[in-house]
Amino acid sequence: MAQPITVVDSFTDRPFAGNPAGVCVLAGPTTDEWMQAVAAELNLSETAFLVRRDDRSYDLRWFTPTVEVDLCGHATLASGHVLGGEGRFHTRSGLLVTRPGPQAGTIEMDFPANPVAPVADPPDWAPAVGVAPEAVVGVYATANKWVLVEVASPDDVRKAHPAPAAILELGGVVTIVATPGDAPGLDSVSRVFGPGVGIDEDPVTGSVHCVLAPWLAERTGRTSFLGEQASPRGGMVGMRLEGDRVVLTGRAVTVWQGELVVDPPPA
Repeated sequence: MAQPITVVDSFTDRPFAGNPAGVCVLAGPTTDEWMQAVAAELNLSETAFLVRRDDRSYDLRWFTPTVEVDLCGHATLASGHVLGGEGRFHTRSGLLVTRPGPQAGTIEMDFPANPVAPVADPPDWAPAVGVAPEAVVGVYATANKWVLVEVASPDDVRKAHPAPAAILELGGVVTIVATPGDAPGLDSVSRVFGPGVGIDEDPVTGSVHCVLAPWLAERTGRTSFLGEQASPRGGMVGMRLEGDRVVLTGRAVTVWQGELVVDPPPA
């Protein structure tokens, strides 16, 4: 029996922008090896695999072309989009929920916040992320080692030329960010480089906005923000901090649907 696959562009309202994710709704559990092989074959930044439970919620897992990850925003948005907007997902990061957003065509996602703290005596990140030494304003990290490098301006973010090998030596995944943004209503401009998980640059990263929301809230005293991820494909992410949770908002567009003729083996 053929396995359907849908590819969805997330955090965008037009095809061929935002971050593409594969979505496989499986008839039942399959092996980790098969899911990893499919993710490598699709070669998207993440592919989501869903298995429905009796209560109509889903088990949800995410794979890059090389590894399984604990949290992925854009592939969760894609999964909610494939399910019509509503979804309850059991994941490595706990229960995640998607629901239609306040504006037509938007989807909200309820995610855990991931706050950062300043790094004492950080290594020199400027050559790794490809900015001038004087452009680095601060370096922060989350409890799960997500590194946030603040730079002086959105222009520094947009013109950065990262060195993947150097990023690997310093941890493998880094976000560069500037605030405020360089357009009205834009609170941050960021880019994400993840050679450590097989993604030199991620087009739009929902999970990094779970880092940015509490960081921005501490600076501004506000709780609602709009962030741009300034990759070549680009995308916009709404953020709303609610206690220790972040509600992310975005749009998604289905770009193709197909079938694998290789059946998933039973787990």
